[in-house]
Amino acid sequence: MPTFIYTAKSQDNAEKSGAIEAVSEHELAMQLRQEGFFLTSARLAGVAEHKGQFWKNILNIFNHVSLAEKMIFAKHLSTMVKAGLPLNKSLRILSEQTKNQYFKKVLTDVEEGITKGQSFSDSLQNYSNVFSVVFISMVRVGETAGNLEEILKNLSLQMEKDHELRSRVRGAMVYPGVILSVMVAIGILMMIMVVPKLSSVFLEMGIELPVTTRAVISVSQFLSTHSIIGIFGIFIFIFLFRLLLKTTAGKKSLDTVVLRMPPFSQFSRKINSARFARNFSSLIEAGVPIYNALQIVSNTMSNSFFKECLAETSQQIQKGETLSNILKRHSNLFPIMVVQMIEVGETTGSLAEVLKNLAEFYENEVNNATKNLSSVIEPVLMVIIGVAVGFFAISMIQPMYSMIGQM
Repeated sequence: MPTFIYTAKSQDNAEKSGAIEAVSEHELAMQLRQEGFFLTSARLAGVAEHKGQFWKNILNIFNHVSLAEKMIFAKHLSTMVKAGLPLNKSLRILSEQTKNQYFKKVLTDVEEGITKGQSFSDSLQNYSNVFSVVFISMVRVGETAGNLEEILKNLSLQMEKDHELRSRVRGAMVYPGVILSVMVAIGILMMIMVVPKLSSVFLEMGIELPVTTRAVISVSQFLSTHSIIGIFGIFIFIFLFRLLLKTTAGKKSLDTVVLRMPPFSQFSRKINSARFARNFSSLIEAGVPIYNALQIVSNTMSNSFFKECLAETSQQIQKGETLSNILKRHSNLFPIMVVQMIEVGETTGSLAEVLKNLAEFYENEVNNATKNLSSVIEPVLMVIIGVAVGFFAISMIQPMYSMIGQM
């Protein structure tokens, strides 16, 4: 789906601009009109934007604000606003308390924006790389409804749940990460210390070496003579690979593999279902229309296929279809339980409550899955290690059998 860079105005001359995904410019105009804005200009995001985003991703690695810091910020700000402190003074106090220098700058700039007459949500919009679209949208709803402290409290609870979910997933990936890192380190040591001695023996014997053996020896010679460059190259490769995964094509390729790999496909569906239910319920409870809430939640999905599905669902909702009927057509993404529970929520008029229960259910499911994840990953690790060791052993032992045969 193409992304449009747009500007729009409301009847009272309030301006709005940004980037949003839409099927066409006409669909974009219709979507903005439902929000009370009229499209004034629109253009497709081009190559320049993608290049800018690439360098922005590099800068964001160094200018990082953790989810825990934002969670604490929302909780403290909610308490201060409830106590009657002015918003700009509350932000000044919180900026002085934070130890993250980049976050301190962000809060200072947001405070200055409010002092100059900007709304809190518009000031946060300038730092969309720090504050999620859900955060900004809910703050905007809180400002309009006059219950900002309650919205901030709900946001802090929501981020706490999200932080717990991420911590469980990252904790489950520590074990395989350590094993693979140790395996790579041992492989490099073997290439530098063991293979050169064996290759000198093969060279003295003057025997013809298999292709795999020559490949191993070539890598060994390079690492032995350029060890610093080789190790530095590995880190550069990892860095570039991580940047590639942040591009649209790289992210989509990884998401395809995850959704098709049996050990991880169910895990991914549960994580995205939990995040969808949690964020969607918060937005509906805050009073955001369903089609807008779906568009906002689509930008919070970790899997690009879930993101595209929810963005398309937002458009179909506006045509009069029910959410449960639309999600039935995406059974490869959303478990049948999600569809059935949403159908119950739509029938009974308690969709927000049903979604909360769904979020808690799938968060518990993810918690249980992460506890058992090591038992699923261990066989996969054994296969990877076995293939690596087998390749190395065959490459080095095969020439020795050839030497014995010539004697």
